[in-house]
Amino acid sequence: MTEPNILTDRPAQGVRRITLNRPDRLNSFSLSMLRNLRAAFDEAIEDEAVRAIVLTGTGRGFSAGQSLNDIEFLPDDHFDNPAREAGASLSQRVLGDLYNPLIETIASAPKPVVCAVNGIAAGAGANMALACDMVMAASSAKFIQAFANVALVPDCGGTWMLPRLIGRARALGLMMTAQPITAQQALDWGMIWDVVEDGELADGAVALAQNLAAKPGRTLGAIKRAVLSGETQTFADQLNEEVRLQGEAFDDPDFAEGISAFREGRPPQFQ
Repeated sequence: MTEPNILTDRPAQGVRRITLNRPDRLNSFSLSMLRNLRAAFDEAIEDEAVRAIVLTGTGRGFSAGQSLNDIEFLPDDHFDNPAREAGASLSQRVLGDLYNPLIETIASAPKPVVCAVNGIAAGAGANMALACDMVMAASSAKFIQAFANVALVPDCGGTWMLPRLIGRARALGLMMTAQPITAQQALDWGMIWDVVEDGELADGAVALAQNLAAKPGRTLGAIKRAVLSGETQTFADQLNEEVRLQGEAFDDPDFAEGISAFREGRPPQFQ
């Protein structure tokens, strides 16, 4: 029986773990894997019992990116057949129809998403990790913008996300040289949240997600929306957006609970 390429489980305390499961291929993405991953995220988002999500991989790596050996992705005669699929059409089918909706689902999820990077995160794998809210990496992990090595342009939101995280010069350098950086360097540059020893990654990521799951969920969703809108709005417009979102927060029962718990010196019980 073939192993599923996406695994899901619920460790405890409102956390759903989604695991990339092609360890023999360093969890490189097949098209069916992308479809299953999108379905797993949709299910976790819709499940009211899930308050935080952990994305990770099995084996020696998080993900080596798109599998260029995937027969669904590129037919063997692509470069020899005059009737081959045009590049724009192929890009739309793979990126526009599969990757981009998945990346948008992860980035805009109304629940916090923690990515636990075990080992290599390359190409689409690296940029998918960066689309998550917080990235915790094993000390042995490496991040590689590997696209230029096969004459491709970074995708999965990398050209938008990476310059905002580490600055234009560093982002261009990583993308043009395809040079790997260590987890510690990624942390020092502000690209990820934390680095832990390899043996502590799985439990550490779940513990972080459980901490987030205990927070007021609608508030965390609003924080995500505010940060994303702030990337494209003027300062004045963002101030107005904060007024609007804070108004919603003032009316939320979780705000009343938070104030009551603070005054009574007890842990809050958020809805």
